[in-house]
Amino acid sequence: MSTANQQFSQFRLLETTIAGIQTALAEGELSVRQLAELYLNRIEAYDRNGPNINSIITVNPQVLEEAERLDRAFADSGPVGPLHGVPVILKDQMDARGMPTTLGSVVLKDYYPDRDSFVTERLRKAGALILAKATLGEMGRGDTHGSLFGSTRNPYDLARTPGGSSGGPGASVSSNFGAVAIGQEGFASIRRPAAWNGIVGMRPTAGLVSRGGVYAGWPGLPGSLGPLTRTVTDLATLMDVIVGYDPDDPLTSYGVGQAPGAFTDFLDRDGLRGARIGVMTQSMGFRSEPDTTDFRLVSEVFERAVTELEAAGATVIRLPEIPRLDELLATRASDGRNDEAWDLYFGRSEKLPYESRDAMMQSPDYAKVHQSKYSGTALTGPAAYGEYLVAREELMFSVMKMMADFEVDAIVHKTVEHQPTLISEGVGPPYYDMRGTTHINTFLVYVPSISVPAGFTSDGLPVGITLLGRPYSDGAMIRLAYAYEQATGHRTAPSTTPSLPGEP
Repeated sequence: MSTANQQFSQFRLLETTIAGIQTALAEGELSVRQLAELYLNRIEAYDRNGPNINSIITVNPQVLEEAERLDRAFADSGPVGPLHGVPVILKDQMDARGMPTTLGSVVLKDYYPDRDSFVTERLRKAGALILAKATLGEMGRGDTHGSLFGSTRNPYDLARTPGGSSGGPGASVSSNFGAVAIGQEGFASIRRPAAWNGIVGMRPTAGLVSRGGVYAGWPGLPGSLGPLTRTVTDLATLMDVIVGYDPDDPLTSYGVGQAPGAFTDFLDRDGLRGARIGVMTQSMGFRSEPDTTDFRLVSEVFERAVTELEAAGATVIRLPEIPRLDELLATRASDGRNDEAWDLYFGRSEKLPYESRDAMMQSPDYAKVHQSKYSGTALTGPAAYGEYLVAREELMFSVMKMMADFEVDAIVHKTVEHQPTLISEGVGPPYYDMRGTTHINTFLVYVPSISVPAGFTSDGLPVGITLLGRPYSDGAMIRLAYAYEQATGHRTAPSTTPSLPGEP
C-alpha cells in the first residue's frame, strides 16, 4: 500500500520511537510497509540527494517484501516480537543475509555472507525489519571515509564528519532515516558518533553482546556491538533483544548471568536522585589539544552538564587526576591474532572473498583503501601486548579504587574533547582523524559506557557526556542516562533533514 494518499491522524515520523511505531501499528494507522516507504523516501531525498548525508551503503533489496510479510503476520497473530516492524540500520561490519558486508571498501563490495550475524538474527526474531547497511570507517577504523562511498557528512554541519567508525549508523539515525541502529565499538566507535550526531549510544560491557558474524570479532576483546538511538528508552529496548550468549563468541560466556531481567526496568526519571557521580575533567582524549578554543567550547558544555546532573538530584564529586593516565593509555596493543579473526569471520560462509587476509591485502583494489593517518598505531607483538596487559590492570585498579574511595556510582566525562572534525582536515592535513576521542572504556574492556546528548557548543555542534560504570553495571548506567535525558531534553533533530512535504 502506498503512503501517497494516506492520512495520518496521530503518527509522526520525525523523531518517532519504537513505542510510537508500535502504537501506530496496533491502532491500524500504519503498516510496516508504509513505514518502510516513508524511511526510504527520506533516504532518497536527504541521503542520496539534497544535503547528501551519504550514510547508507546498501538498502535491503527485499525490504518491502519483508515488510509485507510482517504485516501479514501481524494480521494473523499479532506482533512477531518486541521490535515488530521497527526499521533497523546496521553498521556494514555485521552480516545480514541477502546484503553485502562491504566494510565500506571496494575490496569487499561483492561479498555476500551466507548467514546473519548473531545480533541480526536476534533482531529478526524480535520482529525487526532490517532496512539498510550504513557507512563506516573503512575496514572498521577511523572516521567515516571509505573507498566505496567517499565521506559521510554530519547532519548538523555538512562540512564535518559524523565521527567514526560507526558514523553511518550515527548520522542516519540522527537524520531519521531509520528508527534505530546498531554500531560497533573497539576504540570509541559508538560513543563518538553518538556525541557528534546528537543521539544516544552505548558500548556495553564486553561479553554481553556477541560479535559472531561481525568483522574483527573474536578472538579480539575490546570490540562490542551496541545501540545507537534517539532516546534512552529505545536503547534499553534494543539491549533487551541483542544481549545473549553465543557459542561462536566465547567472550559472551563472561556475560552469562550478568544481564538483568530487563534493561527497560531501569528507566527511572528519578534515577539521578541520590546518585553519586564522579566528575572527571582530566584530559584523556586521543591526540587531544586542550589549549585550543575547540577544546574549550566542549568544556563549557560539559560544565553545564555537570550542573544539570546536580540539579537532577545527583551529588557530584570532583575526582583527582589518575596517575600516568596518558602514559598507560598509550600502551594500547593488539594481540596480533588478526589472521585468526579473519579466518573465523569469513569461515562462516562457503564462498570466501579471498583465500586469506594476506591475499585480500595483496589484491589490486587494496591500494584504494582509505588509510587513517593513525590507523594501526596500536602496538603489536608479545612484548607490547604484555606491557598493555600490565597497564590495563594498573589502570583498572586505579579507576575501580577511585570509584570505591569516593563512593561514586559512575564517572562522567566528555565523550569527545573536541567538536566534530572538518572532513577536509580529516582526509588531508592536519589529518585530525579521531582527535579528542576518549577510549578509556575500551582500554579497560570490562566496563560499560553510555553517551547521552548534553547540548550544543556556541558553534551549534552537538556534545555528549559519557557515564562510565563498574563491570556489568550496564543497567545502572542506563538509569542515570535516562534520568539525565528526561531532565534536560537536549536531543534536537538536525535542520538539514526536516520533514518531507506530505510526511506525517
